[in-house]
Amino acid sequence: MAQQKAKILVLIHSDNGGTYELAKEIAKGIESENNATSYIKLVKSSQNQNLKGLPVATVDELTNYDGIAFGSPVYFGNISTGMSEFLSKTVQLWTNHALEGVPAAVFMSAGSGAGKELALQAFWNSLAVHGMILVSNGIRGTEELNKAIPQGNSVLGITTMASLKDVECPTKGERALAELQGKNFAKVSLALKDTRQKKTAAIVENRQNFNEILKQKNIILPQVPKPAGNYQPFVRSGNLVFINQVALKDGKIFNAGKLGVDVNEQQVKDAARVTMLNVLSVLNEAVGGDLSRVKQCVQLTGIFNTKDDYTKHADLMNVASDLTAEVFGEKGKHARATFGASSIPVNSSVEIQAVFEVE
Repeated sequence: MAQQKAKILVLIHSDNGGTYELAKEIAKGIESENNATSYIKLVKSSQNQNLKGLPVATVDELTNYDGIAFGSPVYFGNISTGMSEFLSKTVQLWTNHALEGVPAAVFMSAGSGAGKELALQAFWNSLAVHGMILVSNGIRGTEELNKAIPQGNSVLGITTMASLKDVECPTKGERALAELQGKNFAKVSLALKDTRQKKTAAIVENRQNFNEILKQKNIILPQVPKPAGNYQPFVRSGNLVFINQVALKDGKIFNAGKLGVDVNEQQVKDAARVTMLNVLSVLNEAVGGDLSRVKQCVQLTGIFNTKDDYTKHADLMNVASDLTAEVFGEKGKHARATFGASSIPVNSSVEIQAVFEVE
């Protein structure tokens, strides 16, 4: 009988724990009739003490479930940035129709009642693009609500209002509605279990092939270097990812110094390869570990720590360009700029700026 249970993911982004509190009630309802098993997971790790122990979901695992209940805070009448960033990584699933026919439910935590319906509808729109079966909460459990205080009831999905003073959040009524939503969602997920053809082969094949390319070429991506200041390893704007890296290896600058004074050309070329590997490692993080989502290397810019009369910057940069083409093939061919500088931060002999187009 245990094997016949529906597997349901309760996938959340939670800032201050309000969404997580609803998630626990949703999960309680999912398991209330012993016909489904729930798994609460985060879309990104959290420093909140109540959330630190929760596992973080990956995009690839979404196809393993018979239903997914999505929970998010309300951000200005929309889903949260964290949830939006996670959903932006599901393009490959959409391309392969991998979530078509999977039941989906939504629930949200709002600061106030303003914008909650807009946010729920925006959430539904994102899931509808995947062809997921949207399971509404309907009009149920209203007898549990305390009419004397505002409540987060909605036919689209339960919400809670965190801004209420001197009131438990979620309220007793909201918790009851969340449990009912989970109970109803489990019934639908169980009824639709095994009625769809899972379409993950193409995704797995792409990832396996790419990992095999790196393995065959003996290319090992290092740990993503940690920022030394108030900035991010990468920034994504639309479909473009912007990355800057220096020749950091094992926490130290590799072959530091000025060409012709402290290091020779071969040492700088080696440093350029180390730098480009750092770029690829950051890029791998930016696409959620799936480098098959890279559509094109758009631009590489190499900056080298050289004397004023040095002119062979292009030869130094060829190492980075060749590595990019080796990894990505035709997609790795890019526009390029190279130039010298009188100095580079942290005394690195090279800095590389990169722009990639991704799905």
